[in-house]
Amino acid sequence: MATVSAQPVTPHRHRTTSLPLVGFAAVLGSAALFGTLGPLSRFAYEAGAEPAAWVSWRGLTGLLTLLALIAWRSRRRISAVARNIPGRARAALLTAAVMGLTLNLCMFFAFDRITIALALLCFYTYPAMVAVVNVVLGRERLDAARAVALGLALIGMTMVVASQLDPAAGIRLDALGIALALGAALSQTVYVVVSRDGYHEVPTEQAIAVVMIVTTFGAATVAVIGAGPAALVPPLDSPGFLPLLLFTGIFAAAIPSLGFLYGIRAIGGLRAGILMLFEPVVGVALAAWLLAERLQPIQLAGAAAILAAAIILQRTGRPTDRPVSHAAVAVGGGP
Repeated sequence: MATVSAQPVTPHRHRTTSLPLVGFAAVLGSAALFGTLGPLSRFAYEAGAEPAAWVSWRGLTGLLTLLALIAWRSRRRISAVARNIPGRARAALLTAAVMGLTLNLCMFFAFDRITIALALLCFYTYPAMVAVVNVVLGRERLDAARAVALGLALIGMTMVVASQLDPAAGIRLDALGIALALGAALSQTVYVVVSRDGYHEVPTEQAIAVVMIVTTFGAATVAVIGAGPAALVPPLDSPGFLPLLLFTGIFAAAIPSLGFLYGIRAIGGLRAGILMLFEPVVGVALAAWLLAERLQPIQLAGAAAILAAAIILQRTGRPTDRPVSHAAVAVGGGP
């Protein structure tokens, strides 16, 4: 038995002339919230946190938030609990969870070794990877409009962060840091491709909860192996650390993770990946504000290019991949 719903729901295709605005809003909102992670991680490291421990505490806070949401929705009969999930879906969900762990570990270690701008530039090669994989798998068609949107988004993202790649600004060309950021991009690519409809039987918030369980305990294990149990102490012995942790776990983990998975299921991996390029816009802007990095006109022009890509994508038709049922999206929850 898969996810329970009040009435049988059959898959159907959305109109080909427009896409759900809520899907675009969910992805863009998630990108904006994820964009806070670079500066917030720097503050956490300055407060004494190690990258793996920070990933674990952030995951635990997000997980507790999701569990509260799941309990509330179940009590109000808004969604049902997925039971007896098919083996294929279990394997896909486990793959997504492992990719979530490796993504977080790679990215937060990269934030510790190289500049936020360079880490984001390497990481956001993943929309191109997603596009290639989906085209090869026949899930989506890279037509002229989408190709233009992808090009605009990549150019815009490069413009936004490239101005920060200045040796005079203290950039560190750390080969391991760059490799970690690219590893995060590869993990994100697999996550997006698998999450499109690999485990659509599992409601959105429950799927994200599984991902966060693996991330929390996997990162805690890495932290203990790497630096001993003392690596997990900072949030417990520093009262000022708690507000930072709560904000990050709720608004930069639980909420955007839900929105991103909802967006993938609603509008497809290619469009979601391109729209997520708004994350480095926010990340670099916050770094300029909070970390005293100066914004330049080229970054504003890059942001305009990314928004233009979003408009083009919204006006194009739905991808030519398999349809997703309303049960997979609506019953699963959303932002």
